[in-house]
Amino acid sequence: MSTRAPFAWRTRIRFVDTDASGRIHYSSLFRHFEAAEDEFFRSIGFAYAEREAADLTYPRVHVEADYLSALRYDDPVYVTVAVAKIGARSYTLELNLYLEETSDVAASGLITVVCMSRRSQKAHPLPADLRAALMEMQ
Repeated sequence: MSTRAPFAWRTRIRFVDTDASGRIHYSSLFRHFEAAEDEFFRSIGFAYAEREAADLTYPRVHVEADYLSALRYDDPVYVTVAVAKIGARSYTLELNLYLEETSDVAASGLITVVCMSRRSQKAHPLPADLRAALMEMQ
C-alpha cells in the first residue's frame, strides 16, 4: 500500500447502479473503480485515450472487489486510487469506495494492468514516463 495520500474521485450511486434490492449491483463497483482509475490517470497526465494512441495497450489481467457495506441509490461516495505495486511490465492499483457521510469503506478492490504491444500481443515494459509518474504516486 502506498504511503502517499491516494487520489480521490467523488460521485454518487446512480439508479442504474442498483439492483432489485435497491443496493448497488456488484458489477457497478467495477464501473466506479474504472471511472476513478480513468480520472487518476488523467490527473497525472496520462489520459487513457493518449495512452492507447501508441502501439501499447493496457489490459486488466486481474480484478477483485470486496463489498463491505450497503450502498444505496443516491448515496454520495468517493473512490480512492493508490499505486500498490509497480512491476517491469505491470502495475497494481488499490481502490477503496467510501460512503461520503461516514468515511466508512464500503467496497475495496485491486486492479492489475499489464502493458502490452498491440503488434506482438506480448507484455511490454512500462513506458519510462508512465513508470516515473506511477512511482511518484506510490
